[in-house]
Amino acid sequence: MWLPWEYAVMIGVGLTLAGALTRTVPHRAVRATRPFLWESVTILFLYALWQWGGRFNLMDGRDAVSRGQRILDLQDALRLPSELTVQRWVLPHSWLVQFSNVYYAVAHVPAIIVVLVWLFAFHRSKYAPVRNVLAITTAVSLFTHLVPVAPPRLIPGSGFVDTALLYNQSVYGPAGGGVSDQYAALPSVHVLWAVLVGLAALWAGRSRWRWLVLLHPALTLFVVADTANHYWVDGLAAVVLIPPAWWLQDRAVKWWHRVWAERRSGQGAPEPAGATADIA
Repeated sequence: MWLPWEYAVMIGVGLTLAGALTRTVPHRAVRATRPFLWESVTILFLYALWQWGGRFNLMDGRDAVSRGQRILDLQDALRLPSELTVQRWVLPHSWLVQFSNVYYAVAHVPAIIVVLVWLFAFHRSKYAPVRNVLAITTAVSLFTHLVPVAPPRLIPGSGFVDTALLYNQSVYGPAGGGVSDQYAALPSVHVLWAVLVGLAALWAGRSRWRWLVLLHPALTLFVVADTANHYWVDGLAAVVLIPPAWWLQDRAVKWWHRVWAERRSGQGAPEPAGATADIA
């Protein structure tokens, strides 16, 4: 469904070559588009890493089901609401089930792309922190996914229904096929990216209508539960990653500014105006 990682790498390499070949071109339009070109390369390579890295596990996938069962047991012990209750409420409404399947499969990637383009085009000073937090949290999620965890729909005897498979809308397939790793339940990248979209809109936006963007993370949390693709704990684990990632990128940017300033002062020249410390 989504761009294969190999194609993302090829496009990124092509854009890199285009940027290098046009580096000395003085035309105003070329200079204006160059920052967008380099950011596109960065996002393409991060996307390729996300797609490629999701193919690997460190541990035997046969233990993924037992880990999923332990999460269900933990949620029961914490008396959290059951995802099964949500799914049983949705199942009689076929249109809602199919909408949830499509939203789960499609919405997360375009939403994060739209918010990144919006920030880069209209709120440039706030683009880099959001991009950096996205990169850090996604990388941590990929590392965590090396330990496979089965989603609720793959826990035998739990009562969950694989709604996407039921309506032939699955991106996974019946036996682990498809475009995504179905044992990457914890944490939920869907919830992570949706929450980042909402936070970015609230932080950078000025219109009172920006609050409507919060419908996206709320709806995402709902559909990952009613499609039995994630546990509540998966969403919580994703959200918990955001504050330390924000702190880390903030410290890294400040460190980079300090190193840059010391380097420039050692050369006897002032720091150039408008210097940035964007990190990927």
